[in-house]
Amino acid sequence: MVKRVYNFYAGPATLPLSVVEKASKNVLEFEGLGLSIMEISHRAKEFDNVIKEAQKDVKELMGLGDDYHVLFLQGGASLQFHMIPLNLMVSDKPALYVNTGAWSKKAIKECSILDKENTKVVASSESKNFSFIPNGFDVPQNASYLHITTNNTISGTEYHYIPEAGNVPLIADMSSDALCRKLDFNKFALIYAGAQKNLGPAGTTLVVIRDDMVKRCESKNLPTLLNYKTHVDKESLFNTPSVFAVYVVHLVLKWIKDEMGGLENVEKYNRKKASLLYSAIDEMGDFYNGTAEKDSRSLMNVTFRLPDEELEKKFVAKAAEKNLIGLKGHRSVGGIRASIYNAFPYEGVEKLVDFMKEFRKNN
Repeated sequence: MVKRVYNFYAGPATLPLSVVEKASKNVLEFEGLGLSIMEISHRAKEFDNVIKEAQKDVKELMGLGDDYHVLFLQGGASLQFHMIPLNLMVSDKPALYVNTGAWSKKAIKECSILDKENTKVVASSESKNFSFIPNGFDVPQNASYLHITTNNTISGTEYHYIPEAGNVPLIADMSSDALCRKLDFNKFALIYAGAQKNLGPAGTTLVVIRDDMVKRCESKNLPTLLNYKTHVDKESLFNTPSVFAVYVVHLVLKWIKDEMGGLENVEKYNRKKASLLYSAIDEMGDFYNGTAEKDSRSLMNVTFRLPDEELEKKFVAKAAEKNLIGLKGHRSVGGIRASIYNAFPYEGVEKLVDFMKEFRKNN
């Protein structure tokens, strides 16, 4: 048995062990073909089966119909920050954004490069260090779209509701909480997510786009590779996709369906893990201080502080000695961050809680 630590890094993140084991075998030889999954042509029928199965499984898990298209692109969520306004902004209709942290700010910046005057922030939590998710804000109906970031890895906050956007298309960056729970995904016009947190390894980006959004791209004179319609028409095979990354995403989707039993069970598991860790933080509130407001706490990224930075450094170092790695908070905010994505095991959270109790007792 190979060594497995408890990986609390925010991404690339923990994958299901069964997925890692199956992928490792297919790195040597894929489906008896005499070549690795990393060597197979993206035009081969065997890979065509993989990507089509992955696209079908995404739609099935999200409960989406034929009016949605599933794409596997490159460039990460960061490229989507620019592709979305490039493709979907309509003349004289502002693009609306909710600012809930660093990744929202990056999306707003990219939109502003294209059209600063029509880039509008309709709500923000910046005044309180992004410790909460705004609610009850107005959405002007003469808008190109409304963009939200459903989970904020750095500040440890997450939407626990879907904003009402009226007739305005709703767009979501779900990079760090994709398929962690059941949602009415039909409320979204476009969803995107870098794979490296909940879906697979780094290297591919999931984009789910509705027909009416694709139609917006038809009349635009855009660079070919940056036009969503190009990728819809070619079913993600206009250029060579990240074959291995897509293959692992395919395995993760099967794991969600077959081993976990679907999103309802995934959500229960995630809530159980998060509840255990947040309860420990609250019970030891004289030593550990959660940074996100309780009604905005993330299921995926649990952020907290200790009494001082020296104790935080010691906490991270001592935890690593116990195979609890990746607990250092993002460099922009410091503190501690435990990322407990879909595949992170419950027993890893138990071990972290035991360590937290021991560390508090000794310090």
